[in-house]
Amino acid sequence: MARSTARKRALNTLYEADEKGQDISSLLTERIAHPGAETPLPDYAIEMVRGVADELHGIDHALDEYSTKWSVRRMAVIDRNILRIAVWEVLFNDEVPDKVAIDEALSLAKDYSDDDAPSFVHGLLSTVSTKRNDVLTQIAEAREQARLREERRATEERRKNSPTAPGFLKSGGVSGQGDGAEDVNAAEGGDVDAEEKTSDGQLVFDPVVGQTGDVPIEPTGTEDRSIPNNSIIDDGASDESIGDDSVTGVSSFS
Repeated sequence: MARSTARKRALNTLYEADEKGQDISSLLTERIAHPGAETPLPDYAIEMVRGVADELHGIDHALDEYSTKWSVRRMAVIDRNILRIAVWEVLFNDEVPDKVAIDEALSLAKDYSDDDAPSFVHGLLSTVSTKRNDVLTQIAEAREQARLREERRATEERRKNSPTAPGFLKSGGVSGQGDGAEDVNAAEGGDVDAEEKTSDGQLVFDPVVGQTGDVPIEPTGTEDRSIPNNSIIDDGASDESIGDDSVTGVSSFS
């Protein structure tokens, strides 16, 4: 099957996922298992959709970096997904010459977008192609930053749920099941064991202090609580798909 047809099928899948707000890989799995009235997705269409899904963060970062008009989120849905396919081919598929990837994207833009789209698509893709090495470096840096953010988030989550964290019961949380729930009594000053010495140096429990919570709870450190970083269409993708040899459901991309 011609790769131009595979690109149309890949675009159809990416467009549907974007419109639904659905995870790309999840929708791809559905389309592979249940192609509906359409012929099964071509291998190259599957490769492109998976590639875009795997590199989505970096691709969108590049589009945001080099677009002179709109951010990725402000682009027309059809335009950003045409660009995503082409950027994946330019950056991550050495089998396809840049010129071919750009020309194919222009063809899709002329068929499915407005009159201004082809010049916008051509200019942005030409920049990405020219600055390919810089773009790949930036993507690698962005990927590393995302990995470090995720590591910090996971570390903070483990620390907060640790039974030795300040204000948490060492017995496994207030439920006693290791849920990391705060020690409510300690936080509110109730039932805190309080001890004081008599004149002969013996320790005795002071029920008044224990009940009123006059024993201060000293903080053991500060907590770093960092915060990590369309209309729904019917699931019947077959009614809105781009056909193998002719375009159907063009209104989906208008």
